[in-house]
Parts: sequence; structure tokens; C-alpha cells
Amino acid sequence: MAFDNPSREQIKQILQEANHIAVVGLSDDPSKTSHMVSEAMQRKGYRIIPVNPNATTILGEKCYPTLADVPDPIDIVNVFRRPEHTPQVAKDAVAAGAKVLWLQLGIVSDEAAAIAEEGGLTVIMDRCIKVEDSILLPDGKQ
Repeated sequence: MAFDNPSREQIKQILQEANHIAVVGLSDDPSKTSHMVSEAMQRKGYRIIPVNPNATTILGEKCYPTLADVPDPIDIVNVFRRPEHTPQVAKDAVAAGAKVLWLQLGIVSDEAAAIAEEGGLTVIMDRCIKVEDSILLPDGKQ
């Protein structure tokens, strides 16, 4: 079965409704893509929740070692991990009650997508959340 991302209109609605974005694999190195993308999303008004076991704070936010440790509701789990790590992230996203599993540009995992969809999550793969947000919501969320 071929995977299809949600329509542009559906992605726009997801972004408009999202407040909390947990970023799995968010680096504390400002030169890394995960850091630049998350910083841009933070500037747009999203609350970024860093998930990285090797840091205590990133972008001024408390960092959590795993999704299970995040005490706040999660709208989107944005993933900057290699594809082989994403099935476990999908399981963790389902367990955390997230609404969306978003695998960043270049990351595709049919197994992770199946796990997330079976758990009731919307799945977006191989798309950059910052690019989608810039195209679909150029003037911000409102």
C-alpha cells in the first residue's frame, strides 16, 4: 500500500491547530538543521518541546530524555532521527497521546507510519515542517 501525505489543506489545518511540538532528536548545536528548523518554528509562535537525552535545555526550553517524560500535551511529534529509529518513536508518540507524527524531509518509514496510523495519529513523512509552515501560513498561525 502506497503512503500518501495529507493534503496541503489538511496540513495547513494541522499547523493552525498545533501549539506544542515535541522535537525528537533536537540538537543543541545551532548549526544543525533540527535546531534551525525548531528555532524558526518557535519564532512563529509554536511551543517547542526538546526531546534529547543528552541535553538539559535547548532554545530556552527544558529538554526531556524521552517522549514519555514530557508532561505537557503534544500536538505534533517532529522527528529528526534516522528512519530505523522511527518505529520506536511512533510507538512512543502513540503512548504519549500525540495527534501527529511528522517525519522530517528525507525521513521515510512505512513501519513507523503504520504504527502511528494504527494508534490514531495523522502521519506526515519526508516533508520539512518549517517549509510547510512558511508556504501554508506565511503570516503566522492566525
